[in-house]
Amino acid sequence: MVASLVPTEDEVMLRDAARGFLSESSPVTAFRANRDAGRTHDPALWKEMAQMGWTGVLLPEEAGGSDMGHRAAGILAEEMGEVLAASPFISTAVMAATALKGAANDRLAGIASGDAIYALALDEGSKHNPARTSMQAEKSGNAFRLTGRKVFVADGSAANRVLVLARTAGTEGEAQGLTLFDIDAARAGLTRTAKRTVDERDHAQLDFDAVEATGDDVVGEVDNGLAAVATALNAGRAALSAELLGVSAGAFGMTTAYLKERKQFGRTIGSFQALQHRAAHLFAEIEITASAIANAGRVLDEDPENADIAVSIAKARATKTAKLAVSEGVQMHGGIGMTDEFDMGFFMKRARVGAEWLGDYGFHAARVAAARGF
Repeated sequence: MVASLVPTEDEVMLRDAARGFLSESSPVTAFRANRDAGRTHDPALWKEMAQMGWTGVLLPEEAGGSDMGHRAAGILAEEMGEVLAASPFISTAVMAATALKGAANDRLAGIASGDAIYALALDEGSKHNPARTSMQAEKSGNAFRLTGRKVFVADGSAANRVLVLARTAGTEGEAQGLTLFDIDAARAGLTRTAKRTVDERDHAQLDFDAVEATGDDVVGEVDNGLAAVATALNAGRAALSAELLGVSAGAFGMTTAYLKERKQFGRTIGSFQALQHRAAHLFAEIEITASAIANAGRVLDEDPENADIAVSIAKARATKTAKLAVSEGVQMHGGIGMTDEFDMGFFMKRARVGAEWLGDYGFHAARVAAARGF
């Protein structure tokens, strides 16, 4: 399915407002300041985002949201990526909001207000594969006891709620037999260990030691947790793709500005044809990727049950394009591009982590191939 790529008037206004706000409140210098202070994100910025309605972009009006849709969420994520604004937006306002929207509307108000910060605890290995969950949720009377470990949990340290996938039946690798739970991050038996990543964002390891969960904590149906989280995962992947597009655009903007000011042999290096060709190629790749990402958002809004291919194409292209953008950025800046004093390295590190989160290029290429019967 290919949807219209033309932005609506509301989407244009949203982008303009987001760009103006972020350029003033969260430029790349703010990311550096957070990094130097040991903060993974600025809680005050998150509150401002909530006040602007960003946390409710996917929520219905009765839950305090604006219900603008996944394309709008992607626009916000893209603008955040361009300035490296760090926040729990994708984990909370996109994935958790999508997962809970149809199953637990009474919990949505906390997301809209910015008070609830969610983390999704899904993966247990080095690569993204929720179906390989082996963490046990043993029945204990009318409740469950969760025991196991989750790794690479984005926003896992800051979250006050956790959506966790655990096995209530079947064996590792089976799609059925998994159940999604929504639990308080302070619940007894849950230990969180912060894990530093190269992009200086919030990631954690979560260890569950007989953590109690009741029937009220179940999201969706018991033994059918992947269905409960499937659209939420696609929503997160589409938003992350948009963020990586913003990372690409930010790196490209820095690079072209440098080409116009750096001189060698009495000329700006941007006048050299070889560098012009490389910049033009990168620009074309960014534009093609932007179309794939816009399409993924539209399909999620119009036909979420059949969005797998559109989302995986967007994530695969965004991963590849971001890698190209930051690699070209470092190379065309020369030695200065590798120094910590220069911002290009921040874009490269975020592109690297974003490539792995929620499925790398291989994961999404395989999804597209399987869907096409290859």
